[in-house]
Amino acid sequence: MPPTLDSVRPRSSSETVRRVLAAAVFLPIFYYLVHDLGAMAFFGLAAIAGMLAVGEFYRLHLGQAPWPWWCWLGVGATGLLIGSAQWPTLVTDRTVLLGTLAIALCMPLVSGKSLRDSLTDGMVLIMGVLYLGLTLSYLVLTRGLPDGALLIFFVFLVTWAGDTGAYVAGKSMGRHALAPVISPKKTYEGLAGGLVLACLMAIIARAWFLPAFSLVDCLALGVILTITGLIGDLAESAMKRSAGFKDSGALIPGHGGMLDRLDSLLFTGPAFYYYVTIVNNG
Repeated sequence: MPPTLDSVRPRSSSETVRRVLAAAVFLPIFYYLVHDLGAMAFFGLAAIAGMLAVGEFYRLHLGQAPWPWWCWLGVGATGLLIGSAQWPTLVTDRTVLLGTLAIALCMPLVSGKSLRDSLTDGMVLIMGVLYLGLTLSYLVLTRGLPDGALLIFFVFLVTWAGDTGAYVAGKSMGRHALAPVISPKKTYEGLAGGLVLACLMAIIARAWFLPAFSLVDCLALGVILTITGLIGDLAESAMKRSAGFKDSGALIPGHGGMLDRLDSLLFTGPAFYYYVTIVNNG
């Protein structure tokens, strides 16, 4: 029998108010950037978010230690990797990844640390660039597709619906822990709630602004984005738990850090892009 979840710590009312206020401020800005300002504005948003998040990722590895020089290179490489999706002829992803790999492998020569520690730092450098730069570049690629702004709204809305449904169902009905070692508050009941709300949001989005999707597409994407979003959430939870952090940062009031807000999208973005371009024929 799966382990039971005896109790879930409720969020304080002040924390809930901060979350609602932050969302009320962010959502209109996000709509304006994506819908009215075009692909370049969305690229800027993705690049800034990615560079902030990779900084938080490196903080999980470093703790409270001062930033070493290689962290700044990782932040820059993340921005360049996201930029390769916007300007593939100007800067290629292979060039960015090759440069990052070369820096990581040369770190034992210049870091002054032990061989083990310098190689570990190098692997963290590469992991951060791949984890944030490579995954977020798929959202930029999606924005560049026909009806890209509508596709971005779709993947964000369905991802957020899956997260919200999982939170509400898990808090109200959660009994059976899904991943007790990584995230004790994740439950099978929460997963079911996320699947239901994500599929419902996908159907609403289809009727609202994206009729090109079929009902089958909506149901498939509701399931795919909920599962991949959960994987992204659990992956970040595992990293935070191993480093002893509750949140990746405190950038967004009531929401934690930028990485906390992006964790699901880092996985749903690539999954959605491949569904649209391969399964749904673009």
